[in-house]
Amino acid sequence: MRLFIAIDPPLDALARLQRLVTSLRPEALIKWTPLDNLHITVKFIGQWEDARLNEIDDALQTVASREPFGVELKTLGWFPNERRPHTFWVGVESSAALPDLARDLEICLEKIGIAREDRAFTPHLTLARIKHPVPLVRLRQRVEGLQSTGFGEFRVGKFTLYRSRPGSNSSIYHKLRDYSFQSAMAAS
Repeated sequence: MRLFIAIDPPLDALARLQRLVTSLRPEALIKWTPLDNLHITVKFIGQWEDARLNEIDDALQTVASREPFGVELKTLGWFPNERRPHTFWVGVESSAALPDLARDLEICLEKIGIAREDRAFTPHLTLARIKHPVPLVRLRQRVEGLQSTGFGEFRVGKFTLYRSRPGSNSSIYHKLRDYSFQSAMAAS
């Protein structure tokens, strides 16, 4: 099975992002992410044997001892760059708590044989994918006008282990388990 770990935005944040995508959709014929699939990937695991799922579960439970933290949906951007993008995203800003979570997940999962990510952690929600060259001038112009606009804030109190399966139009994500944060003080 194909797995990843993500943070789900709450419904009010998803509603704001839906309004944003609805306003931008007419500007470019690209593959917009379905609302149900919007998430902040904290760690991509990849293929993993069903029979070894309990190893991941045990490892992830060790990371859930932390305080909830805030994040802000702040900027719009492109991967790998604006000139030849394959991904259009909204960036996520946070205190050190979000990068610390990503680092702790890397460390605990490496112990069970899951390789660390080579790239720096860049928290974001993928709004659209660009598979083929298409005109993006109008979308770029709209994005430029929105750069000073924030897209909302929310508190993070858990992360989720997901299974991903290919679908006809987009991947289909199945929640396997939520890992709610527990205060380190309460856990002792």
